[in-house]
Amino acid sequence: MKHLKLLVKLITFASAWLLTVNKRAPFARHQAFSQTTARRMLKALALVVICCWSAIGMTWGAETPSHITSELVSFVGLKTVWHGFDRYDFLLDEENLTIKPADPKVEGDIQGQRRCIVVVPKSAAPGNPWSWRGCYWDHQPQAEIELLKRGFHIAYITADASLRPDRKWDAWYEFLTQKHGLSTKPAFIGMSRGGEYAYTWATAHPDKVSCIYADNPGANREMFSRLGDLATNDVPLLQVCGSIDPLLGRNALAIENIYQQFGGRITMMIKEGAGHHPHSLRNPTPIADFITQSFQHTAGAPPDFVGARFSKTTYYSVENSYRDFAEEGTRITCRGPAFTECYDRYAFGLEGVEGTIDVILPKTAAPGKPWVFRAGFVDRNAAVDLALLSKGFHIVTGPVPYNADGPLQAHWDAVYAHLIKHGFSTRPVMEGAGGAAGEVYAWAIANPDKVSCVYAENPVLRCKMSKTQPLDQLAALARTGVPLLHVCGSLDPWLDSQTRVAEKRYKELGGQITVILKEGQAHYPLEPQDLKPVLDFVTKNARVGA
Repeated sequence: MKHLKLLVKLITFASAWLLTVNKRAPFARHQAFSQTTARRMLKALALVVICCWSAIGMTWGAETPSHITSELVSFVGLKTVWHGFDRYDFLLDEENLTIKPADPKVEGDIQGQRRCIVVVPKSAAPGNPWSWRGCYWDHQPQAEIELLKRGFHIAYITADASLRPDRKWDAWYEFLTQKHGLSTKPAFIGMSRGGEYAYTWATAHPDKVSCIYADNPGANREMFSRLGDLATNDVPLLQVCGSIDPLLGRNALAIENIYQQFGGRITMMIKEGAGHHPHSLRNPTPIADFITQSFQHTAGAPPDFVGARFSKTTYYSVENSYRDFAEEGTRITCRGPAFTECYDRYAFGLEGVEGTIDVILPKTAAPGKPWVFRAGFVDRNAAVDLALLSKGFHIVTGPVPYNADGPLQAHWDAVYAHLIKHGFSTRPVMEGAGGAAGEVYAWAIANPDKVSCVYAENPVLRCKMSKTQPLDQLAALARTGVPLLHVCGSLDPWLDSQTRVAEKRYKELGGQITVILKEGQAHYPLEPQDLKPVLDFVTKNARVGA
């Protein structure tokens, strides 16, 4: 806004001055000199205006999250030193919620008042970020010390078994954000009971949190029921736990499972052989990096094809990596979006189409915007889809109506037309596993000239989309030259009656079909043992840009 005011003043001055050159009598006697001077000065002013405008443009063009735009107001009162940084103490009146500076020499709470603490960095980072300790002040503070070095403020309000999050926490939040300009979305740090309290306050205020780092967290039934609100607000979670901590299975893994089902971003670090203590990491860099990156994260604009009404979640692999953390003296099982690529998943609808369309976006679309058109929800073990996302493919799940036994071809036709209109390749890869494979086959048979290839895992070639079954209608695909690939367990009960029959008939029709057998495996797991031949098949046959 300051830049804008300066720009307006410059333009106003230039206009007024030019008017003076043209009209004022004293300049009329030296008209040639005045006009030359005017031109020179106006060129200089124009250059200044352009520079100002460029600066404004860069400022306006950047996507700055709303929670990092406040102006910092300094804290007042007596101060002490906490790990090399200035610490200010306050007392919050439990009755009227007023907050006043406290004497730091008087430790602990005073009857009817709650002690609050804020520690100030040497220089505040842009947006005035801060972390909020849920309980156990100054216990394993290495992550907070690192955050202070990065420009975060550190805050705390007294908490224990009886002092749970309530309106006093709300008052402390308002004091820090509204009166002192700290970000409206703090990061939470919670260990044990502090983890429970972090989740308790955050789930009650899901739009006022940037992220949560929970360490061997406690939990309660109410916060479990509200985790979906955090996921809806795209609040990333990091849980650091001991592999033999008694709370791991009861709380942390339950939180992880629920949060994943809601499409939220949750990262796990499980320390081999560790119990409930020690909390944190000796080298807090991974924790501080998570908090810093979460605060700085800016959501991108939704793609144009989803329209005005949509929901957004995330998609990522949950495969474990077993990493050596030498400074911790052990290995740590790591999984989640802090250790693997994380993709945006959009769910939206189209007029006249019953059921939801799901699209998972690659980080960067490959040339020609190739895509997979599939049936069935994409779970986090879909190895082929994850690999194709990394290669720039969109993954699209066709709609299934609530008032029918299966997909409707007209609705899938509408989805295809809609995506093609928005630049998607005209020949998607058809994909399905088990019974879902029958539905993608049915659509491909009805649209053989709009398909690049068909990939199926342990397929059951029956469908509701068409009255005739896929096994009896393969000729259309063979005539168009659509290649097929099936990956099947050698012990899959559907192998002989489905894939082997399809293989024999397709070859008799002159079509190209490949069957990869997984020896000794039954129907599950569905994914191939070796991804390379599948990826080679798909990328070779996806007629990008055709």
